[in-house]
Amino acid sequence: MPALDLDTQLDTATDTATDLDADLAAERAHLTTSRAALGRMRERAESLFATGDQVAGDAYAAETLGRTLARRVAELADDPTTPLFFGRLDFAGAPNNSTADSSATDNRTTNNRTVEGNTTNSGTPNNSTPSDRPTASRPTNDPTAPDASGDHHGRRYHVGRRHVTDERGEPLVLDWRAPVSRSFYRASVRDPQGVAVRRRFGFSNGVLTSFEDERLDRGEELGTTSRILTAEIERPRVGPMRDIVATIQPEQDELVRADLADSICVQGTPGTGKTAVGLHRAAYLLYLHRERLRRAGVLIVGPNRAFLSYIAAVLPALGEVEVEQATVEELISRVAVRAVEAPAVAALKHDVRMASVLRRAVQGQIGTPTESITVSDGSFRWRIGVEPLHRIVEETRREGLPYGTGRERVQARVVSLLQRQAEARRAESPSDSWLRRMSRCRPVLDFLDAVWPALTPEGLVHGLFSDPARLAAASDGLLSDAEQAQLVWAKPARTPKATRWTAADAVLIDEATGLLERLSGFGHVVVDEAQDLSPMQCRAIARRSEHGSVTLLGDLAQGTAPWAATDWRESLAHLGKPDAVVVPLTVGFRVPAAVVAFANLLLPALAVDVPPAESLRHDGGLDVRTVTDLTSATVAEVRAALAHDGSVGVIAADDAVDGLRAALAEAGVETATADDVAAAERVTVVPATLVKGLEYDHVVVVEPAAIVAAEPRGLHRLYVVLTRAVSRLAVLHVAPLPAPLVDGSAG
Repeated sequence: MPALDLDTQLDTATDTATDLDADLAAERAHLTTSRAALGRMRERAESLFATGDQVAGDAYAAETLGRTLARRVAELADDPTTPLFFGRLDFAGAPNNSTADSSATDNRTTNNRTVEGNTTNSGTPNNSTPSDRPTASRPTNDPTAPDASGDHHGRRYHVGRRHVTDERGEPLVLDWRAPVSRSFYRASVRDPQGVAVRRRFGFSNGVLTSFEDERLDRGEELGTTSRILTAEIERPRVGPMRDIVATIQPEQDELVRADLADSICVQGTPGTGKTAVGLHRAAYLLYLHRERLRRAGVLIVGPNRAFLSYIAAVLPALGEVEVEQATVEELISRVAVRAVEAPAVAALKHDVRMASVLRRAVQGQIGTPTESITVSDGSFRWRIGVEPLHRIVEETRREGLPYGTGRERVQARVVSLLQRQAEARRAESPSDSWLRRMSRCRPVLDFLDAVWPALTPEGLVHGLFSDPARLAAASDGLLSDAEQAQLVWAKPARTPKATRWTAADAVLIDEATGLLERLSGFGHVVVDEAQDLSPMQCRAIARRSEHGSVTLLGDLAQGTAPWAATDWRESLAHLGKPDAVVVPLTVGFRVPAAVVAFANLLLPALAVDVPPAESLRHDGGLDVRTVTDLTSATVAEVRAALAHDGSVGVIAADDAVDGLRAALAEAGVETATADDVAAAERVTVVPATLVKGLEYDHVVVVEPAAIVAAEPRGLHRLYVVLTRAVSRLAVLHVAPLPAPLVDGSAG
């Protein structure tokens, strides 16, 4: 091939740049068209909502239709600062409106294209026409259908956060959860899945600024070296947690798309995205099993309200607005918590042996009939002997029903025996009013109270801890005498209502509630920071997921509760999911490698069997230094951090937080609290006990020794604290650092 002269080379470069500009303009036009289409979809939903009561057949139908349409309107909300689509799939044979050679080198990676353009306020290109935009025609098999499986040869799809169609119903943007979208996350050079080109888009405040192509059909793949992927992962974090649909990695996608019937446990080291995996799995399951899960419900369980506030925006951003979020304490809030007890007593109440104690206490209430009963209906006297009564009680006991249901069953069976006698005597069935009168007559109620007395959860627990003899009978062989003495109240309240319950008591009352009645459950439950759940708390969640599946998320190294788990198999057994698979995630994309390496120095002292965290990020910064004045050094560090983009988290022992906030306020730095994730302030001062699950671009850790000394599992708490930074970590201390950090760094 003859060499090109200089003029020809310049002309070729100019043509390539022109083609790239035209390609970028076409993508911007497609974004504009898609946003307009989403707006029309929402307008139609709003119009239907406004007139829904006119087409409903009755008040109930109108209310149901209204809820459905209101939910649809909310699902179609558009945030102009959030990209409507983030990727594109060109299957082999698809038209390519870019004629530029992929070897062009301006703003691109070798063999792959990264194209960047100037942005405007509207995000629309100059001189672009509708004909410039890529089209996505519907294949024979609908790519959005849950069971779609077909040849997508020659098709092109834009992949985004929700499904958007044009006025003809043709897809402009495919939901990331659609079956064909799986290839955006899973396709590779080794397994292209029919994909010729995978395109990623870069955005700034909702404006499309760049794109990057991977030509899988030519053996070109960027993986984690993608500039756009890296920029999205490392984008500064301010405010609530964001979704990760644009950056899901293949191993994460496999967990996200796990079957509804499967319960899974993700052991994720810091920065591996385990929380995002759980939330996106919930969104995926709602997409695939919408009606089933809408009826059964999806529950997200978090460690505290600050954490739930932090993650609250993720699912709505994906169009899922009907997911319940709660802490364990909120789930079991049958009684008000008004007292605190010694840690040792609380730990004993969280011990799984208490489930057996309570079960025995309930079973101990069931008596044995000792005499017959005689009932008069005003015309006849009916008698039931001891033997049939004994048979009723024993049969009901063996059925293993909730205690309250068992009481109802015994009552119904006694009345059934009376009914048979009446039918034999009168040759006709008694009326419904007769049956109701028999069920409420004094002899029947007295018999019930003698052999199957009415119980309340609060009454059961109150009776146990108020009466040493009753507790001894229920805990014989389970609890030692010393443990029983710890549980018995020295001065019990006269009634359950007057009792000042503790948080651990609330867990026991929930266990008792599950013994007495059936609790409503959820179709799927996501449990985050699960390593801190006690066996009894696991059982509380199990009662609400008995007929559903669970996604368990956590890191054994971050367990800070006195009863923190050390083996996921034990937790899964208490959750009623002993066969769930445990999947480790060890490679992180957010926490810089230097920060991870520093935190990993603590692992040998944490007495847990988890692999060390790894990180693919080699940017960021770590600064560990001794200071003479913690307060002034903290203020100076925060001011320095504010020179960078992103959020700033100041983390200290709980009793130091107020003083630091006051010092920052005096220095003119406004701060927010951990609960106020929507605050405009970039600086948040967080107690170490509330920081689990949160993350900040720049973290300032104040006096690690004080954090460690504040609680028995202080080193575990420090491990959590040190892994909250996604860009830079500054550790300020006056007292010596904890020994593992010093000894490990020396080694």
